[in-house]
Amino acid sequence: MTANTLAGGTFTMAEGLTVGRMGYGAMQLAGPGVFGPPADRDAAVAVLREAVELGVNHIDTADFYGPHVTNEIIREALHPYDGLVVVTKVGAIRDAEGAWVHAREPEQLRAQVHDNLRNLGVDALDVVNLRVGGGDDGHSAVPGSIAEPFTALVELQQQGLIKHLGISTVNAEQVAEAQSIAPIVCVQNAYNVAHREDDELVDSLAAQGIAYVPYFPLGGFSPLQSEALDAVAARLGSTPMAVALAWLLHRSPNILLIPGTSSIEHLRDNVAAATLDLPADALAELDAIG
Repeated sequence: MTANTLAGGTFTMAEGLTVGRMGYGAMQLAGPGVFGPPADRDAAVAVLREAVELGVNHIDTADFYGPHVTNEIIREALHPYDGLVVVTKVGAIRDAEGAWVHAREPEQLRAQVHDNLRNLGVDALDVVNLRVGGGDDGHSAVPGSIAEPFTALVELQQQGLIKHLGISTVNAEQVAEAQSIAPIVCVQNAYNVAHREDDELVDSLAAQGIAYVPYFPLGGFSPLQSEALDAVAARLGSTPMAVALAWLLHRSPNILLIPGTSSIEHLRDNVAAATLDLPADALAELDAIG
């Protein structure tokens, strides 16, 4: 597969692990509620292949999307992943009704890593994020030690099943705890122009050369209601999503984006956000939202 050069620049997560800052998140390739198969599997395959043609080389997934569905579609569309970095996450499973269930015991994490290996069709996973947290909204950091589950992933890394480690839905103390056990290459948390509780963490990680990967760039399941964002988008002849993505790229050079969609049209719009110029007055308005 021949990929074009993607606007937005690149970031080196580790030696031999350089990705475009505009990636793609595969969550929306599963069925409604991220559960079951999509209505049109061929369309999902086409979205992934179009992403690569547009220059995307960072694909974010999880075997609990579906479950198993997105990884199987990624394998069909992109295997053997030449030039691609596939980042997955563990720490949850789905029950029979589709509920998200924490699963962070060492034996559960080992099983999830092997599920990812099998369904992606690889011998070693590029990056595995340990997803913790949750809270009342499902995506907030919850204080407490993550040493036991993170150490379980370190052991799998030592066995050669994982190349690099990251953590997700964590606070600064948990980041420091993980780093005291083993190096991490990324942190994946909920963050956007209006919800910026991680501002200090973004800057701290940037100083260390560690990627910060925000999910829910436009609010996720509860879309942002921001008159300022809408006004900037209208003035620039763009969309709130494109402006929100462009703001994140401007926010810090270590921020990597993984917007998701099941539509080729929306995919192209998202990728085009990497070329959107935000003038100083627009940036000032957007910075004031948070």
